[in-house]
Amino acid sequence: MKKSLEAHEQSILSVFSNAYVFKIPDFQRPYAWGTEQAQELIDDLLGAMPSEHESLEDAPAYFLGSVVLIKGEGPVADVVDGQQRLTTLTLLLAAIRENVGEDFKRKITSRLYEAGDELAGTKARYRLTLRARDEEFFRHYVQREEGFSELIKLKTELSDSELNLRANAQLFRKVLSGISVTRQVELVKFVLQKCFLVVVSTPDQESAVRIFSVLNSRGLDLAPTDILKASIVGAIDGLERNSYNVKWEDAEEDLGRDDFNTLFGHIRTVYRKAKAKESLVKEFQQYVPGLSDSKKFIDEVLLPMSQAFSDVVAASYSAPTHSEMINEHLRCLNRLEYNDWVPPTLAFFVRYRQEPEALLNFVRDMERLAYFLLVTRAGINERIDRFAKVTREIDDDSNLSLERSSLQLTPVEQMGFFTALNGNLYDDLPKARLPVLLRLDSLISGGGASYDYSVVSIEHVLPQSPPAGSQWLSWFSEPAQRAALVHKLGNLALLTRRKNSSARNWDFDKKKKAYFFHKGVSPFALTTEVLSQTDWTVNVLNARQDRLIEILCKHWRLQDRCTADEWLLKQL
Repeated sequence: MKKSLEAHEQSILSVFSNAYVFKIPDFQRPYAWGTEQAQELIDDLLGAMPSEHESLEDAPAYFLGSVVLIKGEGPVADVVDGQQRLTTLTLLLAAIRENVGEDFKRKITSRLYEAGDELAGTKARYRLTLRARDEEFFRHYVQREEGFSELIKLKTELSDSELNLRANAQLFRKVLSGISVTRQVELVKFVLQKCFLVVVSTPDQESAVRIFSVLNSRGLDLAPTDILKASIVGAIDGLERNSYNVKWEDAEEDLGRDDFNTLFGHIRTVYRKAKAKESLVKEFQQYVPGLSDSKKFIDEVLLPMSQAFSDVVAASYSAPTHSEMINEHLRCLNRLEYNDWVPPTLAFFVRYRQEPEALLNFVRDMERLAYFLLVTRAGINERIDRFAKVTREIDDDSNLSLERSSLQLTPVEQMGFFTALNGNLYDDLPKARLPVLLRLDSLISGGGASYDYSVVSIEHVLPQSPPAGSQWLSWFSEPAQRAALVHKLGNLALLTRRKNSSARNWDFDKKKKAYFFHKGVSPFALTTEVLSQTDWTVNVLNARQDRLIEILCKHWRLQDRCTADEWLLKQL
């Protein structure tokens, strides 16, 4: 008889086997993972798999999360939670299958499709069936051997879920094109043999939904910090246990539960100096030193890190000197869409907390490096590797101001930074454009600007699509010239309101007075500059572009920039 609840850690090889026939119920939402989630998945897998010189057999297991199923005695299972992950893994296997030889292609297909066996009394069936609306599309373009290349080129009108499948297919093809076929085969082996899911199954929908709710409810589930607390504080004897329990809980209360849990991930990274490959608890216990001495860990690691984390994320460092500038740099860092810069910053703050001048030099250089990685669109693995090198140099007490330090930018990197800033900032760098503009605005205002607005948006001065007969077309008569300038830094301004589509094409004088400003003023120095202009011509825009770029180049110290060829010549 089927038990009420089962939970097992299963390899992907076991998941995509005859033991399971996954079906997505029609009440589930459509396939919703976009390229950001798909990119993160394949980056995680490529970062976790063993190198060409390492053995797959010796590689640690890699955890991909959990799935919740409604499942009886047979293999058929309705997926309550885990649809996105199972679908994207299937898509990835199909993408690799397109590139390998016939023998290996058949082996991959066997993971996606169960051939019928007349002697065993089993019918042919796909291992994963999507909702009825998506089922046929998924089978034809993903699970069928010839379908993937057709999906890539598909031009017909598609639903949102179909668009997501096509976009992720195109992404996987692009990433895999840079990897040898041999390495792709190794990736499949790693995914099937070394990647695991926790498969939670129950025979009825009510209990499955309840399990799903518990797994996904914020603050009610058992966090990794709860598990670590039990082992660390629990190891302290006698009356001291209570006092150290109070220390732990005070730190958690000061930060808040979510930030406290985040802190432990950063502490792990400070010591691990690599992207997580296993659970936080396991890697924390493996890489963070001093856990055998619970009191020492709490006093010398947890509490100093907690104080540093509070100062860093709230930009609230206090000292007799330099604190205002230190916090300004921290506010700029906290605007970034990633937080991989936090672990080395915590490591430095803990070590040099009483040396404000050293902290100022560090956060100034950390801002420069972090914005460089953002603007040049470095991948997550590249970012983590670079920041890990900085953390190692902090541990080694290296001189971080030297040119060879990982905290500094090479002349070639400076050139890449400059080129990206001076290019199509708005279109090419959607995640960087607002932080860059806010940083520029604070520099123009002398560092005293405050951005506590519910809405901050970016507006083009020259409209993206100026109407026929408008003043804009007399100033920018050449379409190619207009297209080359419209998305550049010099043509952008900041607003404290949501964009107004009816206003963005107004002529310059009306637009700047009625839209950019309220009663003739703007809270942004960057936008106020526009008010002084009577015309917005090619020359005006280009002059503003050059001046704003020069401000950023001076602030981020890009004066030594050169191309790779120029740098090589200098070495001769």
